Amino acid sequence: MSVADMETKLPAAEATPARRGTVRSVLRERPSAIVGLAVVVFFILVAIFGPMLSPYGVHEKIGTPFTPPSLSHPLGLDDAGIDMVTLLMQGARVSLVVGFAASLIAILIGALVGVTAGYFGGKSDVALMRVTDYFLVVPDLVLMIVIASIWGQKLIYIIIVIGALLWTGTARVLRAQVKSIRERVYVRRSLALGGSNGHTIVQHVLPQVSPLIVANAVLLIAVAIFDETALAYLGLGDPTAISWGKLIKNASEAAAVSAGAWWAIVPPGLCVATVILACTLIGQALEDALNPRLKASYLAARGFRIRRLREDEP
Repeated sequence: MSVADMETKLPAAEATPARRGTVRSVLRERPSAIVGLAVVVFFILVAIFGPMLSPYGVHEKIGTPFTPPSLSHPLGLDDAGIDMVTLLMQGARVSLVVGFAASLIAILIGALVGVTAGYFGGKSDVALMRVTDYFLVVPDLVLMIVIASIWGQKLIYIIIVIGALLWTGTARVLRAQVKSIRERVYVRRSLALGGSNGHTIVQHVLPQVSPLIVANAVLLIAVAIFDETALAYLGLGDPTAISWGKLIKNASEAAAVSAGAWWAIVPPGLCVATVILACTLIGQALEDALNPRLKASYLAARGFRIRRLREDEP
C-alpha cells in the first residue's frame, strides 16, 4: 500500500464525523428548533410568493391614510393609503435578503479568519486576532452608521457593511475549535503521511466545524435583520427599498401612534421580532447540541440529593 493510500484511509477511519446528521437530530429532539424553522420557512415563502399573490401594488394608493383594518384590508392602510399586508410581504423580501446575504458575507470572512488563525497559529494567529480585537471593541451600530453615511444608502452597500462587521464572533469561536481539532491524532497523522495543509483543512477540519458554522450563520441572520431595521429606522436605509425597518420609520414619522393607527407600526415590529426569535431558537439549539459544556453548565437543584451517612462510615 502506498503512502497516499494510507493517508486517505487511516485518517478517514479515525476521523469519522461524530456530528454527522447533527442538524436532523437537533430538529428531532428540540421542539423549539422545529418551531423556529417553521417560522423561518413561512417568512421565506411569504417573501418569495407573497408579492406575486398580492392584489395590490406596493405603491398603489387604495384609500385614505391610516384606514383601520377591515375584511378587504386585514391590517388596514399605512400613512400613504397603501395596503399593509402588501407592504409587509415586500418588506419580508428585502429584510430577509439583507439578513441572508449579510450573514453569508460574515460567515465567509469569519470562517476564513478563524480557520486560518486556529490552524496555522504563530504570527498569523497573532495578526488576525489583533484585527479581530480591533473590530470587537468598535460599536457595530455606530460604525455601520458612519460607513453607511459615507458609502451611500444603496441596499448592496448596507449588506456589505453589515456583513463586514459581524464576522468577529464567528472567527473567535472557530479559531478555538480549530486549535483543538489541529491537535487530534487523525489530523497529525494526515500531516505526517504527507498530506498538505489545504487537504487537511478541507478533509478533516472543515467537516468538524461545519455544524458550528451553520449555527453561527443562523444566529447572524437575526443580527443582520436587526441591524438593517435599525439603520432603516435611523434614515440610513435604502430609500427605494421597502423593508420592515422602513415601514416602522414611515409610521413613526407620520405619528401613527398618536393617531391611534397601531396597525401601521405594530405588524412590522412583530415580524422583525418573530424572525429574530425564530433564528435565535434554531441557532441556540444547534449550539447546545454542538457544545456539551453548555448542557453541563446549567445545574438543577433537583438533580442533587444529600445521602445520609451510615453508622459504620466516618
